[in-house]
Amino acid sequence: MPATSKKASTAQRSLALDIFRGMTVCFMIIVNTPGSETFSFAPLQHAKWFGLTPTDLVFPSFLFAVGNAMSFAMKKFETMSQGAVLGKILRRTLLIFVLGYLMYWFPFIREQNGHLGLSPISHTRIMGVLQRIGLAYGIAALLIYYLSRRAVLVIGAVLLIGYWIVLLVAGVPGADPFSMTGNAGYRLDMFILGPDHMYHGEGIAFDPEGLLSTLPAVVNVIAGYFAGVYIARKGKEYEGLTKLLLWGCGFVVLALAWNSVFPISKKLWTSSFVCVTVGIDLIFLSFLIYVIEFRNKKGWTGFFNVFGKNPLSIYLLSELLIVVLFLIPMGPDLSFADWINQVFYQALFPGKIGSLLFAISYMMVCWSVGKWLDYKKIYIRV
Repeated sequence: MPATSKKASTAQRSLALDIFRGMTVCFMIIVNTPGSETFSFAPLQHAKWFGLTPTDLVFPSFLFAVGNAMSFAMKKFETMSQGAVLGKILRRTLLIFVLGYLMYWFPFIREQNGHLGLSPISHTRIMGVLQRIGLAYGIAALLIYYLSRRAVLVIGAVLLIGYWIVLLVAGVPGADPFSMTGNAGYRLDMFILGPDHMYHGEGIAFDPEGLLSTLPAVVNVIAGYFAGVYIARKGKEYEGLTKLLLWGCGFVVLALAWNSVFPISKKLWTSSFVCVTVGIDLIFLSFLIYVIEFRNKKGWTGFFNVFGKNPLSIYLLSELLIVVLFLIPMGPDLSFADWINQVFYQALFPGKIGSLLFAISYMMVCWSVGKWLDYKKIYIRV
């Protein structure tokens, strides 16, 4: 299990980065747990294939925040031996990956022909959100630790351009290289993972967190790392803030230009998607720094800081608890979660508003647990 610390990190941190991470987790819980998938506002849904919605920003922003946190962790690595650093990176990568795998396997049992039995490993999803976070963190951490800044930036560019080229040349022959079942990532996942170990939420075996598309996701972590390093050095200067904002605008412009030949797609995690999400993260982070650090408006930050102090544990709680609520029966084809939504939220606020209020209420339940952990000074690290 993750190590538990009674003391917050003594490293000098930026409150804006912590709030950015907390807001990301908060919004992630809201979009992941609507009262009803049928009734949901368009901004709280993913783009069907190409395009971008606010919901599509959540996952890449979490990866960006992982990179932010890494900028502080790397300072600690300077006092450790190479073997200790390598071991820590690999253990953390493996732990996050395994937690993600177990989360999708949970609750480990299923009913079949009136009998309870162990859910077969042969039909469990291998990749997923935490698995991508673990792999992207591990690859980015090794690159940053062992290579120079210039080399890491070059590799980041190669990952984005190389991914584009691979999709163009290695997809299903005769098919659209950017389609769901015609892209190279789909072919690789089908060959290595097999359909029984892939996501089926699209109606077919297709994993939006597949193996190949994890490579460009590494760049989101790298960008977050360099942003964290830059903010630590220049984040309290107007010139530094202006440059951060300009870099964000530059990435958005690059993404929009690239979009004409390599469309923005979260489910395909295209290179243009990486650029636009990094750009928006930099712009939003610039805004947070201005409000929190320059204008000293910090009174509102406490709420989001609760999520920022225990991000992975609160996210895990949100994913596992909702599964439990859907497993508790309240009648034929009616779970406890559905019952709460129907008899309370949909009864008082029919449609999309009721669904949103269910999601916000659930987020507050998770926040309350995080608040208790913070009160007890319990910070769960991986």
